[in-house]
Amino acid sequence: MISNNLKHLRQIKRLTQEMLAEDLKVTRSRISSYEEGRSAPTIEFLIALSDYFKLPIDILLRKDLTKGHDASFIEIGNQRVLFPITVDNDNDDLIEVVPVKASAGYLAGYDDPEYIEQLQKIKLPFLPTGKHRAFPIKGDSMLPIKPGAYVIGRFVDSRQDIASGRTYVLITKNEGMVYKRVYNHIETNNTLRLVSDNTTYEPYDVVIDDVLELWEFTCSINTQEYDEQELKISSIIQMFNTLGVELKALEQLVK
Repeated sequence: MISNNLKHLRQIKRLTQEMLAEDLKVTRSRISSYEEGRSAPTIEFLIALSDYFKLPIDILLRKDLTKGHDASFIEIGNQRVLFPITVDNDNDDLIEVVPVKASAGYLAGYDDPEYIEQLQKIKLPFLPTGKHRAFPIKGDSMLPIKPGAYVIGRFVDSRQDIASGRTYVLITKNEGMVYKRVYNHIETNNTLRLVSDNTTYEPYDVVIDDVLELWEFTCSINTQEYDEQELKISSIIQMFNTLGVELKALEQLVK
């Protein structure tokens, strides 16, 4: 596995064996030996390789990275990565669509390049810069976004970028995939408060370390038409949510 991964990573970075050897301060013959499987890399080399490609050692050893076809790995903390961004022949980013039937399996496959590679893809050229993915919405906890809609989220790679009052798709260890309005309480008690726009659902907290991925709302694709009454209710809900954020900000200034 490591021999194929080493060669694959070098090639998608457009590096020769000589160039990679120079960067890692080893001989070209050593790189060649590892790629051909004639010898096993030392732990020192694996650490250097991990630092160089920003990939955890266990990923280098256990995952078949040849299933991905792009060099755009995104580091998540010091433990995991979001596997390669998929691009088309024009080098435009493609959005992987997690289907309803596969959403339950996303928790097991979110860090597997082969799983991500098999997802259907769409292109939305109007989206802002960043890595995006489309997730199906189940239930009515985030009305007026109805069941069957898709939320397209932008990947959040730093907890410092989590903005209170905005909505996110979260992948968590215990809850799986959820779409909620998030309030950042990391500094006070290391949690995020998840709030449903449908007030019949109670808010709850998740420990930030249990959050595996965060995708900030960019846009939604609806599969059902809204009626006039629903749109009025949506405006009222949004007004109160915004007011709540403004009052919290004012409260902090007063203290």
